[in-house]
Amino acid sequence: MTDEPAAPASRTAGSQTLARGLSVLKMIAASQQGMAIQDVADQLGVHRTIAYRILNTLSDSALIHRGDDNRYRGASGLLALAGAAHSAMRAAALPVLTELAEQLQQTVSLLVKEGSDAVALAVVEPRHLTYRISFSEGSRHPLNRGAAGHAISSCAAPTDHDAEPVREARAKGYSLTYGEVEPNMFGLAAPIQGEAWGSAACVNLITTRKELAENAIPAIIEAAARIASRLA
Repeated sequence: MTDEPAAPASRTAGSQTLARGLSVLKMIAASQQGMAIQDVADQLGVHRTIAYRILNTLSDSALIHRGDDNRYRGASGLLALAGAAHSAMRAAALPVLTELAEQLQQTVSLLVKEGSDAVALAVVEPRHLTYRISFSEGSRHPLNRGAAGHAISSCAAPTDHDAEPVREARAKGYSLTYGEVEPNMFGLAAPIQGEAWGSAACVNLITTRKELAENAIPAIIEAAARIASRLA
């Protein structure tokens, strides 16, 4: 009798556990109230002990934290992941934004969701400007105001509580507003659709000229689609 060689380890060994862990991380990151162990078990369709092991692993990596109310929420480890995602998105967006700024001869920007705000991650100006609208990287405003806020909010799955501008942005593929963030300014933004980068975002234009904003709609939508494809 000869010994048979051991079967090679499966290339997908542990993949189910990894997939479950990633699912739990996404669920907790998206939950405003945090999640209890039983909540996680129910959504995964697994026994409570399996959910507990996954939560412990994520806690040990400082990706989630168990509060005094025994509910799990995102922890400091997520900041590094968010920073990496933002870096990749910025790198993918800059060439597209540079072309767009030259095409429109206007300042354009990439905004991302951070908590309840829309934050400018990148701002690109054309090389030859006749006038400049002051807008800097790091600028922020609430998600419930302005074209960028509505476009970013439209990236989420529809709910019965969505504001009308968010519904319109989701249906049209863009949002056009006037005076919601800055007086006498038109805002135009198109959502960057997809989940590969883990953060809702949009391409944005601010101008004093209504006709320029309206004429720029196709270009803004196309730029958002190009950025999404570069990130996919």
